[in-house]
Amino acid sequence: MNTAVAPKVQIPDVAGQITYAMRSMGVAPIPRNYQLFYEAYIGSNPALTRELAALGGQVTQAELDALGAQHFTHSPARVFDDAHTRISGELDGLLRILRQEQNSLESYTRLLGETHKRITSKSNASVELIENAIELLSQATGDTMAHGERTVENVVQRSQEMDQVRKELDEYKRIANTDSLTRLSNRRAFDDRLAAIFDNSSMRPVTALLLCDIDNFKKINDTYGHPVGDKVLATVASVIRSNVRRDIFVARTGGEEFALIIDGNTPEEVTGIAERIRRTLETTPFKNSRTRVNYGPVTVSIGICMASNAEDAGELYSKTDIALYGAKNAGRNCTILYQDGMQKDFTKSWLIYKT
Repeated sequence: MNTAVAPKVQIPDVAGQITYAMRSMGVAPIPRNYQLFYEAYIGSNPALTRELAALGGQVTQAELDALGAQHFTHSPARVFDDAHTRISGELDGLLRILRQEQNSLESYTRLLGETHKRITSKSNASVELIENAIELLSQATGDTMAHGERTVENVVQRSQEMDQVRKELDEYKRIANTDSLTRLSNRRAFDDRLAAIFDNSSMRPVTALLLCDIDNFKKINDTYGHPVGDKVLATVASVIRSNVRRDIFVARTGGEEFALIIDGNTPEEVTGIAERIRRTLETTPFKNSRTRVNYGPVTVSIGICMASNAEDAGELYSKTDIALYGAKNAGRNCTILYQDGMQKDFTKSWLIYKT
């Protein structure tokens, strides 16, 4: 193993690159615009990326809003605002119910106290008084219990309503973190999962990041069109998912790039997993069942880096990308494990507004 000191790698600043792209196009730095550029940057929606690039160097807010309305059926800000409004309404209603219950119990307590005084007063002791007191207490107790039952029912109903809002938010989060084409996790979910690796230092020696990139994918799109390219992406995603354990995190992180985060395995075991994926894809037929047109062979290049070789998520991604570039440079359709001293002799352009 080469033990030379690795050169300092440049850690991608995703937020900075997106902000720079927006500033270069004269776009206002507001949340809904950032969402558009983020989705275009990560490449999970190729149509959005193409349409945003087609707007050119100067774009109006109306054009951006029209693009957002076309591609985002639910704005995250609106979804959470609606949820906040609904939960606030349910909580207000719940507080009103509890205040009414408190007032009812206070009235009942006062009645008990007054009746107790009358009964225990020797000057008012009589059978008629006691009978009246018992009748009054029976009625008040019954009313209080009925009111309490209604309160319980209302509280349960309000709680169910809030639980429904929570379930809807959970479902929205799942959808927001899922790539619509491949049904894998998307770049947003990947960024969160990648950062979480460094929350537990003891797991880093047995945690790995894999970047898997389809070889010559542009040629597939150019030759057969984007619909075929989309089918290839979906098939590759299915093959990857079916060849790894259920607990392994798999995401589509860009146009034709996939990422896997594997916990609890040695570098040799991780390399074995990567090779199983690569060999399976290498032998998977990519044909049109109707026309019998063969779109293959479809192969992938894979880069691997163990988390123990990086100080943070950005460095882990950069070093894995270096290994991936090494696999491409070695002729494609192979797996490279990052080693100290590896270098990447090119700079990837992240300016999404350039064609």
